[in-house]
Amino acid sequence: MNAELLTALTIFVLAILCGFAVISKVPATLHTPLMSGANSIHGIVVVGAMFIAVEADEPVAYVLSFIAVAFGTMNVVGGYVVTDRMLQMFRRKPAAPAAEKAEA
Repeated sequence: MNAELLTALTIFVLAILCGFAVISKVPATLHTPLMSGANSIHGIVVVGAMFIAVEADEPVAYVLSFIAVAFGTMNVVGGYVVTDRMLQMFRRKPAAPAAEKAEA
């Protein structure tokens, strides 16, 4: 295992631990608004994964870059779906039609 790979894996594991520590301290009521703001970050992740895919020259790199693009895209789409559902909760419900008068 070379030093560059070990450094990259160390940074990856530390990022996971840091992200878990930050997210676990966020109250449940703030998760949905934070997700809508995080969609732009996930979009940047997808673009970065695409740049890495362009530079890929080995089959393993192709597979990993494809997985990165797929997971990043799923995260962006899922974030927008959840944000849309959250915003639907705040829309006014249509007024119920007036009850028809009984004909005598």
